[in-house]
Amino acid sequence: MKSPQERAEPSTSRRRRLLRRRIFNADPHAAVLKHHFAHFQIQSSENQKETESSVATPPAPGQPSKVVFRRAGSTPGDHRWPCFPRASRGGRKPPAWASAPLNARPWQLTVARPSVSAFWCLTKVSFSLLWGPHPAALKLDLEEKLFGQHLATEVILKALTGFKNNRNPKKPLTLSLHGWAGTGKNFVSQMVAEHLHPRGLKSHFVHLYVSTLHFPHEQKIKLYQDQLQKWIHGNVSRCASSVFIFDEMDKLHPGIIDAIKPFLDYYEQVDGVSYRRAIFIFLSNAGGDIITRTALDFWRAGRKREEVQLKDLEAVLSVGVFNNKHSGLWHSGLIDRNLIDYFVPFLPLEYRHVQMCVRAELRARGAAVDEDVVARVAQEMTFFPKDEKIYSDKGCKTVQSRLDFY
Repeated sequence: MKSPQERAEPSTSRRRRLLRRRIFNADPHAAVLKHHFAHFQIQSSENQKETESSVATPPAPGQPSKVVFRRAGSTPGDHRWPCFPRASRGGRKPPAWASAPLNARPWQLTVARPSVSAFWCLTKVSFSLLWGPHPAALKLDLEEKLFGQHLATEVILKALTGFKNNRNPKKPLTLSLHGWAGTGKNFVSQMVAEHLHPRGLKSHFVHLYVSTLHFPHEQKIKLYQDQLQKWIHGNVSRCASSVFIFDEMDKLHPGIIDAIKPFLDYYEQVDGVSYRRAIFIFLSNAGGDIITRTALDFWRAGRKREEVQLKDLEAVLSVGVFNNKHSGLWHSGLIDRNLIDYFVPFLPLEYRHVQMCVRAELRARGAAVDEDVVARVAQEMTFFPKDEKIYSDKGCKTVQSRLDFY
């Protein structure tokens, strides 16, 4: 016989029903989820194996993703909706709680190529809408793992928290990260991706484009523009909260990035797809000279680098990038139309910041922090300007490889 406490606790099936009801009825964004789930159809499969879409393969645009369920042997109209069933690989049976109560035959899940990503994206979005983002965790990571970048920490945390808390954003969030190599731009983009999607860059919802790899030929700009539009359209069709990272923007041929301008603008939908919950991050070395010059002026004036504020750099940085033919944003409509929400400057790293990077790398390898090794690795780095030797010319980029010799 069950105790009074056990009887008072809701059963597993009841908890699942309550969760489903909470997501579809209590949340203000339930209509969005209902709209997507309305596209799901019932489809039979006993032997077909589930396949997942690959990030490396550009998705086919235009078609809504479909996750479909059917009892074995049932007709298309004979179906019921189980409560949040998980995908079963290789035609195996789903969990027992997903079985149809009125029919002993098991439910089978068949997923078209883009469908699994869509299903998990929608499920993940529903949970994020219920419990919201976790700015404290992101803030802790930025403060503990990103060294010497008080501006980037402040701006990125404010931008992401505000965007995720906004129930009805008017446009996608667009960040442009600028600074010399080794200052932490790629590191921050990976950190942001991991906080938005647990698998980070391995997630089907995070897409990395490298200019020298994906767009190498200047004579194929028109082709790249068409491909880029199709890739983004297809990925956002599958997951509205997709993240797009463009690395080496300073090596991108002028005009290519303007192909995504309609997706970053203040449109409710473009070709039937809303891009308002997507995030775009640009990484560029362009503007590094402007940032370094400002930081150096503060140092020569006897002021701390922590006194540098965003207003000291953002305006001059946007103008400098707009007029730089090698920035990837030269005379770009993204800047002209004010579609980039934040220009995030990454300051050059000093000797003490390189030491912090060495200590962090030693801890990551599970080794004891030897201050002698820390000093020797930091001293091997080269610094500029020639007379003052304040800033590391490679930031922390070569710390890992140099530590291999110790």
